[in-house]
Amino acid sequence: MTATKSDGKVTVALVHGAFADSSGWNGVIERLQADDIPVQAIVNPLRGVADDAAYVASAMRQIPGRVLAVGHSYGGAVITNAATNVDNVVGLVYVAAFAPDEGESLMDIEGGSRDSVLVSALRQTEYPAGKGVPDAIELSIDPAKFKTSFAADLSDKDAAIMSATQRPIAASGFGEPSGPPAWKKLPSWAVVATGDKAAGADAVMKMAKRAGAKVTEVEASHVVMISHPEVVADGVTNVSYVWTLMAYTYRQGDPDAWWPGSQYVDLVGADGYNWYGCPGRNDPCTCGSGKKWKKCHGAGKGG
Repeated sequence: MTATKSDGKVTVALVHGAFADSSGWNGVIERLQADDIPVQAIVNPLRGVADDAAYVASAMRQIPGRVLAVGHSYGGAVITNAATNVDNVVGLVYVAAFAPDEGESLMDIEGGSRDSVLVSALRQTEYPAGKGVPDAIELSIDPAKFKTSFAADLSDKDAAIMSATQRPIAASGFGEPSGPPAWKKLPSWAVVATGDKAAGADAVMKMAKRAGAKVTEVEASHVVMISHPEVVADGVTNVSYVWTLMAYTYRQGDPDAWWPGSQYVDLVGADGYNWYGCPGRNDPCTCGSGKKWKKCHGAGKGG
C-alpha cells in the first residue's frame, strides 16, 4: 500500500532506538506540532535490522507525501536500511545514531569506539522465538548502569523511569550485517552528542562524516532528544521547511529547486541551520528557527 495524497508539507517520521520507545520523542513532537510540522512516531519492533527496516519502510510508505526520516541510536541503522526502498523519503536525520555501511554490524561499530561503554552495561535474557525453536537472546541495560551509560544528563528520577520502561532488543540486531545504505542516495543531517557513551560519540561522528551529513555537535548524553529537545526539533523543523519550499517551487515550474544542493542548506551549529545565500548569522535569513526562516522566505525560493 502506498499513500499518495499530501498537502505539500513534509512529514517527519521519528524512529526510536533500542532500550527505548516512542515516548522519548515527546519533547521533539511537542515542538514540531507547535510549528505546524506533520509528525509521526513509528514503533520500532527491535527484532533485528532487516525485519525492523521492513516494518518501518512499510509505515513510511503509507505516509502521504514526502517523508523526512529521523532515527535515534539503533533507529538510525533502521532508517538507513528502510529508506533505501521507500520512494517518498527525501532525507535522513541521524540523532546520536548509527549510520552503518553495507556489511557492517552494530557490534563491529561499537567495538571500534573508544567512547562507548554500552557493551559492558548489557545483560542478557531469553524470549520465545517460536514453536519448536530454541529461545532467542535479547539485550537490555543493567539498571545499575543505565544512567551512566545511556542517560547521564537526565535526573536520577527520569533515568530510573527510563530504565524501568526500557524495551529489550534482539541480540541478533547487533550482529546482523546492514544492507545498502540510504545515505548514499539521500541527503543527510546528524546531531552528535559529545557525551554519548552508548553509541559512542567518536563512532557516531565518524559515521556521520562518512555519510556526508551536515553535522551539529551538542554537549549531551546519548538521549539528546530528551535532554535537549529544542535543538533536535529546531534542526528537524528547518530541514522540513526546506523540503516543503522545494516542493512548492517544483510545482511552480522550478525543477532546479527540487534537490537540496549546497546553495540551500548547511548545518553550522547547535543553534540551528544557516542557508547559503543569506548575508550572515545575524541576518533574518539565518535559520535559528523554522519560523524565522519561513517568515523571511515565505513561499519563495531561499537564498
